[in-house]
Amino acid sequence: MAGRLDRIDLKILRLLQNNGRLTNAELAETAGVSAATCHRRTQRLFDEGYVPQVRAMVAPRKVGKGALVMVGVVLDRSTPESFAAFERAVAQLKFVLDCHLVAGDFDYFLKIRVGDMEDFNRIHGEQLIGLPGVRQTRTFFVMKEVVDNAPLDF
Repeated sequence: MAGRLDRIDLKILRLLQNNGRLTNAELAETAGVSAATCHRRTQRLFDEGYVPQVRAMVAPRKVGKGALVMVGVVLDRSTPESFAAFERAVAQLKFVLDCHLVAGDFDYFLKIRVGDMEDFNRIHGEQLIGLPGVRQTRTFFVMKEVVDNAPLDF
């Protein structure tokens, strides 16, 4: 994909990635192109899926979700059907920020935001272990977030 992008497209992407609130005029000035050119290029980057969406990053502690938990999940079977059932169910859980199919000791890793350990304990007992095909979970409470959601390097 990056082969179809020139240096101006890449600069626009980097700028947007670092500050999605830039106006078109600010973006154009920093990228060194006219506002019309910048608007056309930015629209193309959105239309072609280079920027699938723009959202605000909310400070988790400010909204009572200061505890970050990583959960490794092992399913009881490794079949396309069991993976699909698990994925459909986990996609419905609002407290799951990320779900990744992984290779190694676990089938999936979940990134979860909760208020505190008690909140997680309730969610774990009521929802996580009841997901389709779950044989085992292993929980990792994050003690310090060193790097989180860093911009892509391209």
